[in-house]
Amino acid sequence: MVLRWTNSADYRRPGRTWVEQARTRADSAASGLPAGVPEQRGTAGWHQVPEQTRGEHTHSETPLPPRPRVERTSVRGQVLDALRTALVDGELVPGEVYSAPVLGDGLGVSATPVREAMQQLAREGAVEVVPNRGFRVTERSARELAELAEVRALIEVPVVLRLARTVPVARWAELRPLADATAVAAAGGDRAHYAETDRAFHRAMLALGGNEQLVQVADDLHRRSQWPLPGGGPLSRRADLVADAAEHMALLAALEAQDLAVVQALVREHFAGAAD
Repeated sequence: MVLRWTNSADYRRPGRTWVEQARTRADSAASGLPAGVPEQRGTAGWHQVPEQTRGEHTHSETPLPPRPRVERTSVRGQVLDALRTALVDGELVPGEVYSAPVLGDGLGVSATPVREAMQQLAREGAVEVVPNRGFRVTERSARELAELAEVRALIEVPVVLRLARTVPVARWAELRPLADATAVAAAGGDRAHYAETDRAFHRAMLALGGNEQLVQVADDLHRRSQWPLPGGGPLSRRADLVADAAEHMALLAALEAQDLAVVQALVREHFAGAAD
């Protein structure tokens, strides 16, 4: 069974998603108040939480309805994938703090694999640990995303140009289904699905060079560049997704035609757009 985010229609409290509840409980833990009780700000700042109290302690909270369980053999990986999808979708809001136990409740797993996945995301720079509360989603700046796009271009552009000169034309046809998949995802406006198909296309293209380490490094940078800005990233609208997918189609056509001048122009334009 694959982990999935709870739809708002299935949420336990009307009008709020379970992700929002995880944020509320993390905030409540920080204030020392029960979930749902407004925090009080004074001249001294937030209420202090007793040192012996864990911010993610939820024993006194009303148990949530059971969620579908997942296969234990891959639970950590599924949780990590689900959280990465939420980052791309913007469900995990930059600057907000989330409680691992409640995120786990929403996914039908314990808090342990959620914390493990969040620790991995912390190593990737997506979140940061907030003692006694949970995890805060990193607020990304336009400059950070531009720097990631620049590094990606330094890696991928020369590789694609080399492959354009050395890879047999017939091999490029293997990428056609992947390019088509990006177009379908873009047309549907599904940002999380588009992010997956976008990375799959780039991985397959770079893999033609035979350097697995390069593919892994480039894919990691690509994934990190897909986390949205607070107001939406460079690929936050359907029109942006469609335009990006069209660049894949045009690049693939130029590679199949062995038009090196067009390939160079398109691949540089593609990464320039990612930095905007």
